[in-house]
Amino acid sequence: MKRHVSFALGIVALALATQSAPAAAGPFTGYQGSWSGSGTISTNNGDERIRCRASYAVDGTGNSLTQRITCASDSYRFVVVSEVVAEGSSISGSWSETTRSLNGSLSGSASNGRYNARVAGSGFTANVSVASSPTRQTVTISTGAASIKRVSMSLQKGG
Repeated sequence: MKRHVSFALGIVALALATQSAPAAAGPFTGYQGSWSGSGTISTNNGDERIRCRASYAVDGTGNSLTQRITCASDSYRFVVVSEVVAEGSSISGSWSETTRSLNGSLSGSASNGRYNARVAGSGFTANVSVASSPTRQTVTISTGAASIKRVSMSLQKGG
């Protein structure tokens, strides 16, 4: 009888320890919500100021992200939409730039509030870097294209 009681108490203790252990937060934890700010678009004609808005939907684990960034200047407007999933520190997914009908795949790595990815589609490649803290975020997109070479923005949460 003592043996059964000890065994039962051991199972209960194990179950309680398992329930109280916090789950590891995924790399997109903290991205959730609306962000806004400004930045620069660098083209073959020089640099131009842009205003940007970003929205992020993140699943409960922090491992799945839907990102939508809209930026505009006097001469340019673009909308980038990404669907990204993390498995450990590796990320993969899809992206599209809706105003120019570009789309393709995304792959890279993410950890500690940062992600770095390469996006590639038909005739287009870019490197995307996002660094996020609880209230600020920087996003940089570098391309090999002649028309738009680099986009960089600094965003604040809740804007």
